[in-house]
Amino acid sequence: MTGHPHPAAREIAVVAFAQTDHRRTSDESSEVEMVMPVLHQVLDATGLKTADIGFTCSGSSDYLAGRAFSFTMALDGVGAWPPISESHVETDGAWALHEAWTKLLTGETDTALVYAYGKSSPGSVRDVLSRQLDPYYVAPLWPDAIALAALQAQALIDTGATDEPALAAVAARSRADATANPHAQLSGPVPHGEYAVRPLRTGDCPPIGDGAAAVILAAGARARDLCARPAWIRGLDHRIEAHSLGVRDLTDSPSTRLAAARAGAFDRPVDTAELHAPFTSQEIVLRRALRLGDDVRVNPSGGALAANPVMAAGLIRIGESAAAIHRGDSDRALAHATSGPCLQQNLVAVLEGDPR
Repeated sequence: MTGHPHPAAREIAVVAFAQTDHRRTSDESSEVEMVMPVLHQVLDATGLKTADIGFTCSGSSDYLAGRAFSFTMALDGVGAWPPISESHVETDGAWALHEAWTKLLTGETDTALVYAYGKSSPGSVRDVLSRQLDPYYVAPLWPDAIALAALQAQALIDTGATDEPALAAVAARSRADATANPHAQLSGPVPHGEYAVRPLRTGDCPPIGDGAAAVILAAGARARDLCARPAWIRGLDHRIEAHSLGVRDLTDSPSTRLAAARAGAFDRPVDTAELHAPFTSQEIVLRRALRLGDDVRVNPSGGALAANPVMAAGLIRIGESAAAIHRGDSDRALAHATSGPCLQQNLVAVLEGDPR
């Protein structure tokens, strides 16, 4: 189920959000030890116990972890007794949230726990991510994530959509905003640095690090019982581009635009947008696809340029948007998550708070 819920469908809200302090390495902690604190935080925030949760869904990557069925280890942190209703998606936790949202819409349960985690520090994530490319024509060339993002950035520059000073300004603004985010890995004045792959400098690229996040969803009156100002999910949709980079216009993101339209993002203006843009050039692409004007606060958390835990960064965008509504800093927010090279897969959620 994607796009607008049926008018008679249940209202679903994010009622709690927590994330780790994102760090370059967490060698001293296993995935379970990294996840457990955020699970405890969202449960404590709502007063719920594990047995009160009707559905649990996680997002992670066995390939990144380097072993099969690695997500089953993280269940030790959730607690599988009494027996729980549980699922897993092999991608960013934003897609796990989509599955949980769909589950709640069916009416089978009133609450859901969603969590995601990723440890990029043990190996070269630049090389690891190259293995998701077309195995016949592209992957054998070993283009890493930065090289592919650089192709996208150069295409944008060639069309006149941006230039290197504009990209540097995106990086500076994001990391300046991140000074108010205690969980950020990078914040404040960060040198823009030398070229990583031209035209992208090191400052245009996300930090490599480890982290986890969790949210709790609840339906209807249950959400109001658990949260003073729930962040209601008014629309949620995800779309995908063609696998082959050669048939895509890398300066545009039609899948993001379509997902946003189906989620109702263009029905009324948003005041805040959390965009999963690991590279500065990708924020330019997303701003255009989502028709975001200068009056929209983009990535007040610092975004993925401040912390980019692979498999959790998209869920964090939804969580940060919800938290802004919980605090009263936002009334209508857009959250975006992506997966795959050059914004290949995109998810858009629209969240609203009750009128004040």
